Amino acid sequence: MNDMNEIFEELKKLFESDTIRPTFDIVHIILALIIFAKNPDGIGRYKLKKNLLIGSGTARSLVNKLKEKTNFIKLAEDNKRKGHILTEKGLEFLKKVKKKIPILEEGDPKFLEEIIIEKEKYMIYFCLVKNAAEQLNSGIEQRDAAIKVNGSGATCLVFNGSELIFPASSASQNNEELKLSKRVQKYFKTKITDHNAELEKEDIVIIGFGKDSETARLATLNSALTLIK
Repeated sequence: MNDMNEIFEELKKLFESDTIRPTFDIVHIILALIIFAKNPDGIGRYKLKKNLLIGSGTARSLVNKLKEKTNFIKLAEDNKRKGHILTEKGLEFLKKVKKKIPILEEGDPKFLEEIIIEKEKYMIYFCLVKNAAEQLNSGIEQRDAAIKVNGSGATCLVFNGSELIFPASSASQNNEELKLSKRVQKYFKTKITDHNAELEKEDIVIIGFGKDSETARLATLNSALTLIK
């Protein structure tokens, strides 16, 4: 069993219930852990629900299960009013996720004009998914995953060893690879390097967009998860 299979297997216990199945999904769990990691002093349920775009009851259920079922979070010891923080177990789990998705961050629309139509209407996020080209077909599954969480869509790019290109099924009829401008190539390569990551052959960059930054982030991550399940 590889690391990602172990990850999803471990998360199954969060969906166990004697009554009603929880209304959160795997994308909410993983994004919650990312958000906890970015708030090492603690984050409360109210702020968490706003970031995850879920209701108060769902946020309460998610926090309780992350604390009781997996021991991924705990109350901040110095000031419990600050909310919860990641435990060592939660940090170790997140490290496994980040081996596959090392970057999830807001994108700059002015660098992505040739990818996003009507960019002024959307907020944009992007992520890097390592060694995932074999799982990618036309990109429709990833677009649909973004829309499923109320995003406006997603676009996938494949790194062929030297450049980021659109998936082969998006190529023109003469089967030429569709390429991006040097400006866009440099933008993504610089961002990835800034995160101490490396762009390698078979890696995928996903650009997700939505009406606000929270939706765009959720859409991007949900798209990425289709490539690692």
